[in-house]
Amino acid sequence: MVTTGLMFVAVTAIVKHIGGEVPAAQSAFLRYLLGLVFLIPMIRPILDARLTRRQLAAFGVRGFVHTLAVILWFFAMARIPIADVTAMNYLSPVYVTLGAALFLGEALPPRRLIAVIVALLGAVVILRPGLRVVETGHIAMLATAMLFAAGYLITKILSSQVSATVIVGMLSITVTIGLAPFAWAVWVPVSWENVGWLFLVACFATAGHYSMTFAFAAAPLTVTQPVTFLQLIWAVLLGALVFGEAVDVWVFVGAAIIMGSVSFITWREARAKRQVTPPAPATKL
Repeated sequence: MVTTGLMFVAVTAIVKHIGGEVPAAQSAFLRYLLGLVFLIPMIRPILDARLTRRQLAAFGVRGFVHTLAVILWFFAMARIPIADVTAMNYLSPVYVTLGAALFLGEALPPRRLIAVIVALLGAVVILRPGLRVVETGHIAMLATAMLFAAGYLITKILSSQVSATVIVGMLSITVTIGLAPFAWAVWVPVSWENVGWLFLVACFATAGHYSMTFAFAAAPLTVTQPVTFLQLIWAVLLGALVFGEAVDVWVFVGAAIIMGSVSFITWREARAKRQVTPPAPATKL
């Protein structure tokens, strides 16, 4: 997870470096288009999966949702500090918890609901409306976290039907297709240097997803989830040392509140899973 954090911060740094030179939709499209080279090993499993119309429709919806989220993320990166983007991205698991309760019928016990409310208060601490200017990039990140959460919920449904390889591969295909018309609408000439940078974004993003997968296989979420807070530290250092961004203590405070809530939710879910098997006395009729 430490490696994962470094990979994703590298992605953030490159996108920030490109900045407003390339429109957000075009940058996102080129990142996914160049990343299709990593799709080659996934073609056979996708064809062998023999996806149904219902599954294809689900993948299409997930691709559209992820497309909008990626565009908004690239948009936000060019307009607000890296630390703000990273901190507000922590809201996704909170929205997933709410969405699972509203749309998938999962339980939302009082303690978990309180944790969700606390996490949303953490977002308020970061934004501090009325005390600081809330940029369009901040609003974009709020929408980004919600859209990513919607994508995660669809993935949760599909994960019981197809392999992880098929899910990752279909995401790359659908998002590339989904981004194409948005990129075409704002297309500007791109230097070979920026093409190279965007290919590096694809490399670091793919490496980050692989290392995250290895982390999930090696340790429970209760161990890996808190480590993601290190991403904020790397992001703050990067923003301050490379891009000259001011260090906002309140972003740390708000992110700590959100991560504390997310860690609690993760711990409660892990504990609930361990209690699926009834205790010995309950099995005696």
